[in-house]
Amino acid sequence: MIQLHDKHFVPFIAAADIDAALQRMAKQAQKDLGGEVPVFIGVLNGAFMVVANFVKHYTAPCEVSFVKMASYEGMETTGSIKQLIGLSQSLEGRSVVVIEDIVDTGNTIAELKTIFEAQKVKQLTIATLFFKPEAYTKSIPLNYIGFEIPNKFIVGYGLDYDGLGRNLPEVYQLQQ
Repeated sequence: MIQLHDKHFVPFIAAADIDAALQRMAKQAQKDLGGEVPVFIGVLNGAFMVVANFVKHYTAPCEVSFVKMASYEGMETTGSIKQLIGLSQSLEGRSVVVIEDIVDTGNTIAELKTIFEAQKVKQLTIATLFFKPEAYTKSIPLNYIGFEIPNKFIVGYGLDYDGLGRNLPEVYQLQQ
């Protein structure tokens, strides 16, 4: 068990299982994208570890960029998305793969879909390490999913609780 601020968390998903899921996702994306040179777009801050380890397993040519979106305060989603840092390159005619740490309500994915459609991308696919189907309110398909998990709060592997826990190599779930 670990403590972050005032909350206790118990082990949930081991680092080796996370790496195996990322390897599976990257290999499938590489197969699906064929001869394309995709642009992987990581959503900061949470996805930095996911992107780094996903692209380690993606052995074909690719580009990597990041956007920073915000929708959480503490343990609750605010329901509104703010794009904080945008892209500096044109994505028109490119195959884009958004890489998320976690998809719950889908609000961030919906906002990104709007942004990338306006940029006239050739193809948009979504990869997420963690997916909470119980919380998902959108109809946007998720192409690569590492783990479907219950709608409970998790930390580690890039995910935080008020700034703490992002550096943990495994994932912990809030103790009930």
